[in-house]
Amino acid sequence: MTRTEGEIATNTDPAGPWSLVVPLKPLARAKSRLGRAVGEDARPRLALAFAQDTVAAALACSLVRDVVVVTDDAVAAAALSTLGAHVVPDAPGAGLNAALAHGARSARTLRPAAAVAALNADLPALRTGELARVLDFASAFPNAFLRDAAGIGTTFLAAASGAEFRPAFGGPSGARHLASGAVEIALHGVDSVRRDVDTGEDLRVALALGVGSHTARIAAVPAPSRDR
Repeated sequence: MTRTEGEIATNTDPAGPWSLVVPLKPLARAKSRLGRAVGEDARPRLALAFAQDTVAAALACSLVRDVVVVTDDAVAAAALSTLGAHVVPDAPGAGLNAALAHGARSARTLRPAAAVAALNADLPALRTGELARVLDFASAFPNAFLRDAAGIGTTFLAAASGAEFRPAFGGPSGARHLASGAVEIALHGVDSVRRDVDTGEDLRVALALGVGSHTARIAAVPAPSRDR
């Protein structure tokens, strides 16, 4: 089911503030497709910078209470903890969705009634105001999701207070989340929440939107070769 801004919601008791769960692979394995465009030396540094800019923007959002990062990477854990994130190891070690479920459980251990949402770690152009609009919209429904810029994957999946968190990320996850009963968030002007970065072309678009300071320093507006 898709809802657009301005429609009557079925659940008008917003739960906020939110706990966001951000998963991050070990940097040595992160963003493998991006290496073709930026080089293998820059790839892990950019992966960390993406996560830093994502977490910093999320923590600056007034609707966000805390950010739980799920990672086994010690360098990333230290950097993201410094920003104020609560870092937990990927104890399940069973892939992205298991890591997200673990992060949501960790968030709700700290705050049992928390509304939780998964947010991709590769949103370097993330705008606090755009994230707030997405969270405000999602708060009206038990479960809601936002497709990525390609319209195939998912960059955001929410579960309101008391609602089950059921991540189904990977590949055409937008269709799976829609089939699960989650409401699709159909908002205009939230490009920064949809713009994940996997390829050189994605990075060029993110740079055009305007990335955070961590990514800007490392990218230094490179001229990456076009992905094949």
